[in-house]
Amino acid sequence: MAELRALSFTKFRLIYVAYFFLCYEPMSTVTGSSSPCSSNGKGPVTPTMPLVSFLERVQEAALSTFGESQFDPKLYVDLPLKFDLSTTVDAFDKLPRSGNGSVTVADLKGFLGKYFEGAGDDMVYAEPVDFVPEPEGFLLKVKNPEVRAWALEVHALWKNLSRKVSDKVLKQPELHTLLPLPEPVMIPGSRFKEVYYWDSYWVIRGLLASKMHKTAKAIVTNLIHLIEEYGHVLNGARAYYTNRSQPPLLSAMVHQIYSRTGDTQLVKKALLHWSKSITFGVQDKQSALKISSTSEKQKFYREVASAAESGWDFSTRWMRNHSDFTTLSTTSVLPVDLNVFILRMELDIASLAKVTGDEKTAEHFLKASQDRLTAIKSIFWNSNKGQWLDYWLSDSTCQEPQTWEACNQNQNVYASNFVPLWIESFYSELFLWGLLGFGALRNGLFSKPALQTSSVITSPNWAQVDKLNLFVPQVACMSVYIEDQPNDMSRTPDKVKDSFIRKYFPGGESHESFQSSGLLCAAGIATSLTNSGEQWDFPNGWAPLQHMIVEGLARSGSKEARSVAEDIAVRWIRTNYATYKKTGAMHEKFDVQKCGEFGGGGEYVTQTGFGWSNGVVLAFLEEFGWPQDRTIHC
Repeated sequence: MAELRALSFTKFRLIYVAYFFLCYEPMSTVTGSSSPCSSNGKGPVTPTMPLVSFLERVQEAALSTFGESQFDPKLYVDLPLKFDLSTTVDAFDKLPRSGNGSVTVADLKGFLGKYFEGAGDDMVYAEPVDFVPEPEGFLLKVKNPEVRAWALEVHALWKNLSRKVSDKVLKQPELHTLLPLPEPVMIPGSRFKEVYYWDSYWVIRGLLASKMHKTAKAIVTNLIHLIEEYGHVLNGARAYYTNRSQPPLLSAMVHQIYSRTGDTQLVKKALLHWSKSITFGVQDKQSALKISSTSEKQKFYREVASAAESGWDFSTRWMRNHSDFTTLSTTSVLPVDLNVFILRMELDIASLAKVTGDEKTAEHFLKASQDRLTAIKSIFWNSNKGQWLDYWLSDSTCQEPQTWEACNQNQNVYASNFVPLWIESFYSELFLWGLLGFGALRNGLFSKPALQTSSVITSPNWAQVDKLNLFVPQVACMSVYIEDQPNDMSRTPDKVKDSFIRKYFPGGESHESFQSSGLLCAAGIATSLTNSGEQWDFPNGWAPLQHMIVEGLARSGSKEARSVAEDIAVRWIRTNYATYKKTGAMHEKFDVQKCGEFGGGGEYVTQTGFGWSNGVVLAFLEEFGWPQDRTIHC
């Protein structure tokens, strides 16, 4: 490993703000006098409204009465009231109880039936305004008729998932944990009966493949509405999510929609809201029951909150002891992927600000992205493994300068170790060879057209390089590399490029590292190599992770990497198809050990629907197509 890198508190803070941005403190506290690294600070997770506090009591009663095997904690906090809160609370308090305070099954069922509507009854069906059975230009690269017929069935699932908030919520919001929204939504499916933040990115990718631009814009409009109302995009549109968010992908959604539609008004509207501070939180009382100390319970709640907001709820990635859930220590982890999401946000905002002519905002976020890129390379990159690794803080208070220690990098293999491939900043450097060494030579960037003459490239035209905003030091390295490696000129362009990339760019060899990581299985990419029983671990594979890694590899500029990307996409599409044909539904996660098996583990049974799975399948088919002669069967 490289020599130890001494990092100031400021540089560690740059990385740490990425997950605090996704945890529980306003961003302003990170730049203030309080330590952003302390996991022992104030701010225990608390209910956000009286209704939520009461429904937590109902939730606890249900766990006690029905037992864990019949208990879904989300069900009870989603129940709309039939009567006002005081009447319902009074009736609950008057239920007969045994000596230990428990309620009988019959009494609790009777109470629930009399005083509550069904979970999800406050959402009603909404016909998507831009849905057509077979859109013009839909998946033109899909040539196999069997695959095309199935893709149209997946496309039709958007109608099944389309909802709008009931007028009941608008008239009496105090009876509902569901929050009012101005536009129709796409729900994930099953128990998830409200819009979710990071799910929406992959839903939108699918909607764009389905040519449903208006529906995609409506999702963004709803998320912006949440910022207007609460100061941040919520984890989901529920009252119990108002102090909690998820990875910040709103800017990526807007960027994708703009690239398809050119809608500058949507860009301008979104730009008004991206500087707001964010506050977060969540609870997990079942596991907290194992902890006796009140202060330790509060700390545990904070760790659960941070893990939930990462999107990986839950995984051994956050546990000090992989067999003990109560050892969650998320606030001691500097996560690779969450910092990458922040980097993408900064890059997207800089790009979109340029669209509107806001050069000041563009410059600000571009500078922020450059600083973060440097910090990500310094802290997470591991050249021995060819991966970006999460970093565990040795001093969670961050009161003293931190010294980078190789032993603090998490050596376990997770799919998140390869998420940086998704971000153009990591592979745009790799494009230098493609842009300058082959494509741009003919445009006078270099003094000798090497491709035509087989001459050695001498020096770049630095003025032209500067106009392209390219990384000049790497260009110089490339020129020197070619002079030092004359035999490379007789090799194919891709081989020369790949050789140069591996020599000069952190991450350049990561697609090879990925292939040898053990994550790629028969039916896709495993979330980790640890079979813990948690849902964000082996053997589950999740649509977002497949998509980010595949898209990064596909756009890396390497033919070899794109071939790997297509192979993963084919495996993923086949397992989705086989499972759909077997069960009649799309699933939220899959067992990647075997084609045609849905996933399991975690806090609830596998859900169907399913928004982001549908979106990723359609996005993959749009990108890679499906040849006439390729079988779809496992």
